Amino acid sequence: MPVPVVFHSATLLHNPGPGHPERPERIEAVLAALRAPDLTATIEWVEARPAARDQLERVHSPAYLDTLERLARGGGGALDADTVMSRDSWNAAAMAAGVAIGAVERGIERGSGFGATRPPGHHALAGRAMGFCLINNVVVAARHGQQLGKPRVLIVDWDVHHGNGTQALVERDPSIRYVSMHQYPWYPGTGAADERGVGNVFNVPRPPGLAREVYVRDLLAAVDAALEGWPPDLLLVSAGFDSLAGDPLGGFTLTPEDVAHWTSALRARVAPAPVVGVLEGGYRLDLLAAGARAHVGALA
Repeated sequence: MPVPVVFHSATLLHNPGPGHPERPERIEAVLAALRAPDLTATIEWVEARPAARDQLERVHSPAYLDTLERLARGGGGALDADTVMSRDSWNAAAMAAGVAIGAVERGIERGSGFGATRPPGHHALAGRAMGFCLINNVVVAARHGQQLGKPRVLIVDWDVHHGNGTQALVERDPSIRYVSMHQYPWYPGTGAADERGVGNVFNVPRPPGLAREVYVRDLLAAVDAALEGWPPDLLLVSAGFDSLAGDPLGGFTLTPEDVAHWTSALRARVAPAPVVGVLEGGYRLDLLAAGARAHVGALA
């Protein structure tokens, strides 16, 4: 059965400025890779709708959302040293959250799905943007999945950076479990192994440069710990491809084949629960494209 890939051209419109790593070409590279002729029978393309305000407010404060919308309406500006809005960034962010929501909806129907989200989201807090992230797409998706009758949600994050925003948003909620493997110490400085939330957080901090087999093994071991006695109704992957060897913002040694292996292993572990990927980081375009292709191929 084809994998639904949810997208929207509005995600191209967010423009943090010349030289910024989180550039529009990222989503172009992902979509081009997934439109390769040999994947035609593997993918069903689905155009997203923007997230509704109430869907965003399940995760973010109204005052924060007002600030983002107002800043974009005024032409944009910097939210912190790394995170910059342009005139169209609010529309892009609302659409990215809508992409994640659409991926969950289709994933529940079909068993798997992928959301080509941009800007990324896993650093965004309830009331603060950071780390290139405006809206926490994966937590918006998790809350939407719960609204659709999937009360227990597992989020697995293999982006090379710790998803501090995701952890902060779910760490007091036992209905969501969060597994993250990330380079440590590294931006944003969170994600120590002893950060456990209410027993629902499973961090796997690792140094750069280890053998790829170590990263592969250790993430799956943490997933197994999270699943013990707790079968999820929905699995969301914060799919950051900056964990691949050669990405300029990380030091892990993984390959696209490892991404495919992880994806297949996760599907087997949580079956029959749906598995839905949500794009996070990845800043070398060829690696980003190859990682997305491997992930979606394994979802099929």
